[in-house]
Amino acid sequence: MIKLFVGLGNPGPEYEATRHNAGFWWIDALARELKATLVPERSYWGLAARVNVQGQSVWLLEPQTFMNLSGKSVASLARFFKIQPEEILVAHDELDIPPGQVKLKRGGSHAGHNGLRDIHAQLGSSDYWRLRIGVGHPGVKAEVVNWVLKKPSPDQRVLIEDSIVHSLKAHTAMLAGDMEKATLLVHTTKPPRPKPPRPATAAAAEPKPAGE
Repeated sequence: MIKLFVGLGNPGPEYEATRHNAGFWWIDALARELKATLVPERSYWGLAARVNVQGQSVWLLEPQTFMNLSGKSVASLARFFKIQPEEILVAHDELDIPPGQVKLKRGGSHAGHNGLRDIHAQLGSSDYWRLRIGVGHPGVKAEVVNWVLKKPSPDQRVLIEDSIVHSLKAHTAMLAGDMEKATLLVHTTKPPRPKPPRPATAAAAEPKPAGE
């Protein structure tokens, strides 16, 4: 089961609504779902909440170290409570996925994400779960830093928020350790409703005179 849910972001009001803080948004939504309150925990350099799920302690964590040092916070809590990498889920912004989509993946490349890179270094493993929240790509590599540190457009923010709500449906499966079911729930979205057939125009509906 997942024993530690981590959301990545940068502390401070100036970063609160930026794309890079999508992981914080997800943890905030999960905290509301579990009726948990995140409070400062100096020992773990972050905002944290501890909840009891069927007799098992589960942690929610938002590192307050700034993105590049996220691993310091994650590893300190994980080591103290003997939480293994495969029992950790990290929610983070993902450039390679468009707004409105979320993907669940275990391990793999950190793809240049500084927060993931530091978590990998501090844990000594990439074998944790990643909830990749799509924020889209600016199209030019040189613009990536500005992109993630800016607010998404209102339309994109709605899409991201909707994707967070959708992915939260999998949290019960995550807590139960059924990551196959959790992955299915995260990756399955309702197909768009088929558009009704266009009514035939009056001209098309009328029989054509003989000889035409």
